[in-house]
Amino acid sequence: MSVPTMIVCGAVAGGGVALLVRELVPSAPKLGPALRRLDPPAPAPGARVPKAPSLVWAQQWVERMPGRLPRTDLELLRKSPEQFLVNKVSLALMGLFSPLVVVFGWMLMGLSVSVFIPGLAGVAAAVALWFVPDYLTASEARRARIEFEYAAAAWIDLVAIRLASNVAPSQALEDAARIGRGWAFALIQEALLRSRTEKTSPWQALDDMGERLRLPVLQDVADIMRLSSDDGASIYDTLRNRGKAQSGELMARESARAHADSEKLSVPGALLAVIAMFLIAFPAVLSIFTI
Repeated sequence: MSVPTMIVCGAVAGGGVALLVRELVPSAPKLGPALRRLDPPAPAPGARVPKAPSLVWAQQWVERMPGRLPRTDLELLRKSPEQFLVNKVSLALMGLFSPLVVVFGWMLMGLSVSVFIPGLAGVAAAVALWFVPDYLTASEARRARIEFEYAAAAWIDLVAIRLASNVAPSQALEDAARIGRGWAFALIQEALLRSRTEKTSPWQALDDMGERLRLPVLQDVADIMRLSSDDGASIYDTLRNRGKAQSGELMARESARAHADSEKLSVPGALLAVIAMFLIAFPAVLSIFTI
């Protein structure tokens, strides 16, 4: 192979690696576009908001798609089904055509390549990458629910403190939600704001959100707060006990996780001990067989 061909192959391979690193490593966002995304300008009256072409056909496909999308997890993560589907298709196409890069490099080096093996590898990579967004979404949603449980434990204690100050249950829910920071408290504030807008009880809004997003702690709080409305009972002790139970459950979960991690740390030590014993016994065993 000539030197110019080697240079072209090296440049193409280096450019592909640089492009892959650029896409995988997150870069610092630009301030101007980030601020415009956080506070977009209001459209003019009667003007239609344009959508990205990919999202337009993705929305049409989502409506006709016979399969099942993780809509609950996507709603919890504030991700649209259209963007989720675009990611799945993009990754599948990348896996399908990625072997062509290797084939093209081999062809530049003058090697004969069969089309069957790269095609089979591309189909396998496309099928595997098609399910990657599902796995990532489920993993992120699981971590988000655990994070929400921590925030809910603090929120329950804040609600109980407000109830101890002779505040109405609905007002205690809103005051405690406004004190906290983070997306979990913003989610609770959204449910309470929706209840005020729709003229419904706040515990019903919390119950609906907990059922829709699979957040059982919200449903438990809603059931407890409903007692004050139906029976006029004092729910301070019940709410504090629920908060203590939530905190105890989280502590037990962290303790079990720490115990599992400590057991994993013993495996490398045992492996090193086995290797050391093998190195010590190997000369003696070798001398026995050489006698």
